[in-house]
Amino acid sequence: MHRQRVPRLGGVALVGGPLPLLGPAFVAAVAYVDPGNFATNITAGSTYGYLLVWVLVVSNLMAMLIQYLCAKAGIATGKSLPELCRDNYSPGVTRGLWVQAEIIAIATDLAEVLGGAIALKLLFDIPLLIGGLITATVAFALLSVQSRGARPFEVAITGLLAVVLVGFLYSLVLGGVDAGGLAAGTIPRFDGTDSLLLATGMLGATVMPHVIYLHGALTQGRYERGTEAERLMLLRSQRVDVVAAMTLAGLVNLSMVVIAAQVLSNSATPVDTIEGAHAGLAATLGPVSALLFALALLASGFAASGVGTLSGQVVMQGFLQRRIPLVLRRLVTLAPAIVVIAAGVDPTQALVISQVVLSFGIPFALVPLVLLTRRRDVMGALVNTRVTTM
Repeated sequence: MHRQRVPRLGGVALVGGPLPLLGPAFVAAVAYVDPGNFATNITAGSTYGYLLVWVLVVSNLMAMLIQYLCAKAGIATGKSLPELCRDNYSPGVTRGLWVQAEIIAIATDLAEVLGGAIALKLLFDIPLLIGGLITATVAFALLSVQSRGARPFEVAITGLLAVVLVGFLYSLVLGGVDAGGLAAGTIPRFDGTDSLLLATGMLGATVMPHVIYLHGALTQGRYERGTEAERLMLLRSQRVDVVAAMTLAGLVNLSMVVIAAQVLSNSATPVDTIEGAHAGLAATLGPVSALLFALALLASGFAASGVGTLSGQVVMQGFLQRRIPLVLRRLVTLAPAIVVIAAGVDPTQALVISQVVLSFGIPFALVPLVLLTRRRDVMGALVNTRVTTM
């Protein structure tokens, strides 16, 4: 993996400026707009209107802090979170964390492959099983781009992220926004038990454990860590990277809820499935909006599947110091998704269930991250402040 020089301090000119240092957070941001988000956000907007907008705001702020801590840990130590866990915890704890991380990888793969398969069916009427295999193949192609260096992979992923953004911004502009409803939605409240459960699902779909493991690895070996002063400057550039990427992801998620609230909640077509949302957009905003929705779902599934596969490699190598052929690893995590598709399980329901499974993995990634980044012997000068840890 090619390294980039850190901008110099003390009067020496910046090498390339801060822009070349951006990128890792945009790769991580794909996980925050994956097909699971489509299912939960559209359900939230079509069922409760703007009621749960505040959940997205809170989740997005959490995502910014979490991914910032991941980047900081990678810069301070030169290691990924799984490697830090292996170095600082007992073998038993490390193996336990690895097992649950692999379960999370399977649930993640299920969501991404299903999303890509649904999109291919909407666009080309390809059977879900064939669409799932195509999505898995595209993930391999994306990872082959990484062999040319970090930047080409980041550009490819960011390009797919842009497709998702454009797909929803078009419908957002066409459908309009109820400013009063949007403002009211920022006030925390629920409307019964079902809205509470849906809010939990939205949180689980937004904070993704596998990119907590991955983000530090994306900075590992990519930059020359240099002196302490240079690491501090690099951290500032990564802060910009995280804020920009997570803001973009938050805008996409907010667009999903707003479109569903404005358009799909009044649609005669049921919107309890992704296919229903696609049909509802076609009926209310026209075929172009429906086409862009399907393309956004396809780009989301492709990009998130590639990022998920890369995360799986980081998890195994970090926790166990072992590598297996990428094809074999992909087949292991892909198999459950293919079984679910072949069994004829409702795709949207399977997506929602996968998000519930992912929500259980959040504390197993988040707690070690917080505990390790608060330790000076691990982080050095980049250790968390007390306010950050609280």
